[in-house]
Amino acid sequence: MNWKELYTQKTTTAEEAIKAIRDKDRVVFAHAAGVPQEITKALVAHKDDFHDVEIYHMLCLGDGAYTQPEMLSHFRHNTNFVGGNTRQAVNEDRADFTPCFFHELPHFFRNGTLPVDVAIVHLSTPDEEGYCSFGVSSDYTKPAAHAARVVIAEVNDRMPHVGGDNHIHVSELDYIVETSNPLFEIPLPKIGETEQAIGRYCAELIEDGSTLQLGIGAIPDAVLQCLQDKKDLGIHTEMFSDGVIDLVEKGVITGKCKTLHPGKLVATFLMGSQCLYDFVDNNPNVALFPVDYVNDPYVIRQNRQLISINSCIEIDLSGQVCSETIGPKQFSGTGGQVDYIRGAALSEGGKSILAMPSTAARGKVSRIVPYLAAGAAVTTSRNEVDYIVTEYGIAHLKGKTLRQRAESLIRIAHPDFRESLTEEFFHRFPLALQTI
Repeated sequence: MNWKELYTQKTTTAEEAIKAIRDKDRVVFAHAAGVPQEITKALVAHKDDFHDVEIYHMLCLGDGAYTQPEMLSHFRHNTNFVGGNTRQAVNEDRADFTPCFFHELPHFFRNGTLPVDVAIVHLSTPDEEGYCSFGVSSDYTKPAAHAARVVIAEVNDRMPHVGGDNHIHVSELDYIVETSNPLFEIPLPKIGETEQAIGRYCAELIEDGSTLQLGIGAIPDAVLQCLQDKKDLGIHTEMFSDGVIDLVEKGVITGKCKTLHPGKLVATFLMGSQCLYDFVDNNPNVALFPVDYVNDPYVIRQNRQLISINSCIEIDLSGQVCSETIGPKQFSGTGGQVDYIRGAALSEGGKSILAMPSTAARGKVSRIVPYLAAGAAVTTSRNEVDYIVTEYGIAHLKGKTLRQRAESLIRIAHPDFRESLTEEFFHRFPLALQTI
């Protein structure tokens, strides 16, 4: 039987496809902008048919309806990264948070740490040989599909076809639900003076020929805007967004100097505007791979001059970094931060940068603090921190003593908080008074 006949046989409605889900199953949803929209709606609409179904889903875009209080006995969300529409559910104990490094998820699916009963994926239409692309979400989505008992595919004619190790054959799907929906888009960030200053300092640390890992938001986009005069930059990153398009079109990002996948924009997922989705569609220079490859520190290190740029919530004077909680409340997750900090440390000429505004809460709270907040998670240990950047400058912590670290961090703190931080410094290092 040819693939087209198989495709026709497996095509059904969302309502019929979800009947394959049993009570107490673990269901894995495709990630971020790849979230299956029609099948999610069908599950919510037929919630009374399901009991104690766990939905593993990393960043949830859309309304996250399956996490609402009335869904509690039907669906329970489990994640390793909290977003705005799931944060309340996690912090009210209606959903679960599983700490882990992003690159570990595929291994957990395969070895039974997090066994997969049903994978619900979101695919492009098939090519001439019957292969669908996972589109904007390869990450843990493709590995989940290979580990699952049942694969339900939402095949969307508006999902871009993105290359790399990012395909699945029609024969591997159990149910196909055809749709035609635009992907969720992320508003372009507003870049203010603070972000511009941070971007300029980060750009000072980036040399021609470097390969970049950066995320989404005002700071990554500000960094990209400050790289106009650089030459032959490359991309190997957990994800990228619209900000890279301008530098590709201007010939700044070429990938010519990359020592792994030269010439390719390598990522594990994509998230942005329709402009981004159009840019990557059938683009031979874009390659997505599962996250256990892209985020593996030993793969990352194969890129010479790998520069990782991530953000954080707060850092204490010893260099301990919290990037995912506000006190004990889970705010986001580890994501790929530690994967790339470790990969950059192993890369020849590599650097890792943690960039953040010096304050939060409209200037009322310093992000550089004597001690992390009570209950805060240490995302990146002080042993692994390299560069910290705020709008007031750069602090290089790698190889520095506790005293030197504190001095460097106070210098890039907001002026309103330097006096109180300095008081703590002298309390901690009383003999420093004799050397000033």
